[in-house]
Amino acid sequence: MKVAFFGRTSSGKSTVINAMMKDRVLPSGIGHTTNCFLSVEGTDDDKAYLKTEGSEEEQSIKTINQLAHALHMDESLDTGCLVHVFWPKTKCALLRDDLVLVDSPGTDVTSELDSWIDKFCLDADVFVLVANSESTLMNTEKHFFHKVNERLSKPNIFILNNRWDASANEPEYTQDVRKQHTDRCVNFLVGELKVVDREQAPDRIFFVSAKEVLNSRMQRAQGMPETGGALAEGFQDRLKEFQSFERRFEECISQSAVKTKFFTEKVKNIMDAINIEAAEKRVAALEDREYQMDRLEFVKNQLNLLINDIKQKIKAISEDVEAKVSVAMEEEICRLHVIVDEFHTDFHPSPHVLKIYKSELLAHVEEGMGKNLAFRCSNAVNMSVQSSQKYMIETMLPLLPSTVQSQIHMLVPSRKFDLSYDLNCATICSDFQENIEFQFSLGWTALVHRYLGSVNAQKALKLVDQNFQPSRPALPLARTPFSGPSSTVAQPNNETARMTKEDLMLAMATSVASLTSRTSMSAVVVGGVVCKTVGWRLIVLSASLYGLLYLYERLTWTTKAKERTLKRQFVDYATEKLQLIVSFTSANCSHQVQQEMATTFARLCQQVDQTQKELEAEIRQLTAKIDQLETVQSQSKSLRHKATELETQLEAFTNQYLQPAKPHLFVPPVRRSTVWLSPSHSFLSPVPPHNTSVQERLKD
Repeated sequence: MKVAFFGRTSSGKSTVINAMMKDRVLPSGIGHTTNCFLSVEGTDDDKAYLKTEGSEEEQSIKTINQLAHALHMDESLDTGCLVHVFWPKTKCALLRDDLVLVDSPGTDVTSELDSWIDKFCLDADVFVLVANSESTLMNTEKHFFHKVNERLSKPNIFILNNRWDASANEPEYTQDVRKQHTDRCVNFLVGELKVVDREQAPDRIFFVSAKEVLNSRMQRAQGMPETGGALAEGFQDRLKEFQSFERRFEECISQSAVKTKFFTEKVKNIMDAINIEAAEKRVAALEDREYQMDRLEFVKNQLNLLINDIKQKIKAISEDVEAKVSVAMEEEICRLHVIVDEFHTDFHPSPHVLKIYKSELLAHVEEGMGKNLAFRCSNAVNMSVQSSQKYMIETMLPLLPSTVQSQIHMLVPSRKFDLSYDLNCATICSDFQENIEFQFSLGWTALVHRYLGSVNAQKALKLVDQNFQPSRPALPLARTPFSGPSSTVAQPNNETARMTKEDLMLAMATSVASLTSRTSMSAVVVGGVVCKTVGWRLIVLSASLYGLLYLYERLTWTTKAKERTLKRQFVDYATEKLQLIVSFTSANCSHQVQQEMATTFARLCQQVDQTQKELEAEIRQLTAKIDQLETVQSQSKSLRHKATELETQLEAFTNQYLQPAKPHLFVPPVRRSTVWLSPSHSFLSPVPPHNTSVQERLKD
């Protein structure tokens, strides 16, 4: 049991404890003496010693003045520290049953009341308010106990009006002052604190002189008369009142001990209920954790299977898209002349107009091919992508928590997917050069190209031009539809220099052989016979027809004809260039589809990862909860065993000390004295200076 003494400075708290212990243990005197908390408890040793807070070093009891006295206090200690004073139990029967008395500094010397209460009062069983009867009950004392009452439910409080020996100087006012103090204390305990009933309150209020009691008991312990010395009138009444306080104080502790017996039974029931409930919750938590672990394992395994499956599906769809785009683009290249023929704008052979015309033609071709490809592929590809995304969502939906399942369309929005056909015609056809100069169909250049082929014709023309160059100026050479604009033939290069007349004759012979194979030789022979037979008339007629044909072609070489020629040349050139990017464009579209589906799958995987993290966090929480419940079970079992043990001890205490004495038991008187049996302590406290326990008296 723990008893805490509180009051104002110099109200006599230390003197009251010394009087109860019948020795001057704690420092006391006039002024502010106790400057820290002092805890007095019994020890089985024969010597007294003390320990400071946080230290196990045993110090001499003589150092208590340096440690606790306000005039000599060690600067390393503050008012909130605790000094443990160990006093031999053989010298004070009050300490034999583990009673602890706590002395405190004045409640009016500090503002740290809350910390004091939290540190020293929450485990106190009884509070003793030591007031100065020379004044009235102060607000500082009331304020402190109001705070105590807020933290504890109906604390046991005794009020000692100390220094009541001063009333002997004014006997005519003694009763009035006593009534005034009593009424004020009763109102404080009953009206303000509400800790006792009004009928019980007077039994908690006492008027004493602790200094007189201490002096008389110390004299009695020394074998001197207890009334020796200068004692004020009415000392016996004040002594009896102090003894009455001690009896009521010990009865209160005894009642608390007896109540503890019933409390232990309640504690056992509570601990049993806690143990059962903790066991049930632990089993439920174990089952829940097992379920969550199984679900986590299922999610991981299922996710691995789905990753492989969806990867194969994405690969198949990407290859299918690549094939579709490749076929569609091949068909559109074959239809390129249709797109080019649909292009209409102002045309003029001037370079500036031609540049604008070709730029607009390239834009028209890119836009037209893009629309046609989108019409052929986009809808089918979009349906395929959406179908695959729906398949992903449906297969991964069971792996997601219910809260995410209801919001999956927000987390993974379904949107129309459009392929981007980046043909970039302006770049791949940027070096296109048209040839819209007039070229006679039966001209020398055209015939050479027709019968020798493009490569041999170029070589032959360069060789002829080289042979005739010294005798005539260079003639402009009209370009073919695949060559650049008309220009003067440059100096022969190494390849042309190696060209010999034999090569030219070989090429011409090859062409003649080709004509012979096609029965053209007969026509030449007939032409020669006719020329020989008819003569110059036929030659003139042929020349006239040749000239008329040249004139006709020259007159029909209009702007429209030039535009048609340019378009035809562009179709041939663009067809060749676009064929080169078919595989690149189809691969690009396939990559777009793959990226779109991979993004959707990544979002779903992210949600599944979040599910895994939540499951792992929940498993950790359940593990911590299980550990906590196991701790609760263990502690509840321990507390239940302690309650059972305490109940057994209290039962033994009750049977030994609180039961009526048996009739055959006789205790012969040793001397003429008055003895009283404490209900809470195993000792008899006679009024004469004789401290002997029950067992010792019975032994005697």
